[in-house]
Amino acid sequence: MQTLLREIRNTPLLWMLAFVPIVLVAEAVVPHSHTLLFVLAVLAIVPLAALLSHATEAVAAKTGDAVGGLLNATLGNLTELIIAITALRAGQYMLVKASIAGAIVTNAVFMLGACLLLGGLRYHVQEYNRAGARLSSGLLLMATVALLAPSAVADLDHLPQGGGILNRLSLGISVLLITAYGLGLLFSLRTHKELFASADHGHDDKEAHWPIGTAVGTLLIVTVLVALVSEIFVESVQKAAETFGMSPAFVGFIVVSLVGAAAEFAVAFAAARKDRLDMAVSIALGSASQIALFVAPALVLLSYVVGPKPMDLQFWPGAVTMMMIATVTSAFITASGRSAWFVGALMIFIYAVFALTLYVVPPAGQG
Repeated sequence: MQTLLREIRNTPLLWMLAFVPIVLVAEAVVPHSHTLLFVLAVLAIVPLAALLSHATEAVAAKTGDAVGGLLNATLGNLTELIIAITALRAGQYMLVKASIAGAIVTNAVFMLGACLLLGGLRYHVQEYNRAGARLSSGLLLMATVALLAPSAVADLDHLPQGGGILNRLSLGISVLLITAYGLGLLFSLRTHKELFASADHGHDDKEAHWPIGTAVGTLLIVTVLVALVSEIFVESVQKAAETFGMSPAFVGFIVVSLVGAAAEFAVAFAAARKDRLDMAVSIALGSASQIALFVAPALVLLSYVVGPKPMDLQFWPGAVTMMMIATVTSAFITASGRSAWFVGALMIFIYAVFALTLYVVPPAGQG
């Protein structure tokens, strides 16, 4: 407990945990103030995501590479997953799909670009292991192609109406994606792990991790709190979005993805500033591939249990285009294993174009 309290004291981002009880009390006192609840929920989710990241890292450090990799795969994007499951139960499938597409684009373009920019502003040229970047880019490209398949065939004239074909296709693709992700973990953590060793930049990493009991207890408590706050977030998001002139697609694509990945941003940005670009690139592309290969198919499978109806993987055309551009861009940028600040700046401009386009021209039916 003392370790946790000391961590909160020494980390300014975790001071925002004060918003957790505030939003829970506000939801009980003023349940119809949707805009206020939306803002408070966003402010509460950010430090919870950071705390969840600290606890996950501590547990992974105690369990070894193989189990630690699996834990990071399942818990690294837990905040986004909980928000998406809550929206799934509420039947807000546009918000769910937007959060999936947005998380892929945000991690592959914005997070990666910001890491390259921040690191490049401090170091003239940075280098990183291309093998790890190629694996994540390859997995992400394969997953993006799989996610685009239902959208590509959805408008074919000979398909019967009712969505049964798309649901079956989405279910099959989900099983294939989870299998591919498992094989990717086996390849990188077991059979060819020597290919993915980080380049030695002379850093000595002896960071002290929490005791395993503290980490596991924190994981359980924070998961419950994220679930409670996510429910408030999803209930208030539609009315609040109207107040701010945002569509549910924009909220899912931009707001949810940025809020849910706040903790990963902090870790990746700090690594880039310390010239540990291997770690930063791995977090950015690894998180994007986790969303595409694990979170998205898991949500399809869960929709059969918790959703009002099965969810398919048919995205609106704009999301399809943005995901493919983001995937190809990240693969092209990381192919060289070298980077400078201007490359990161260009990637951030690409993300800004996506965000502006989605805000000004929402998907059909949400204008």
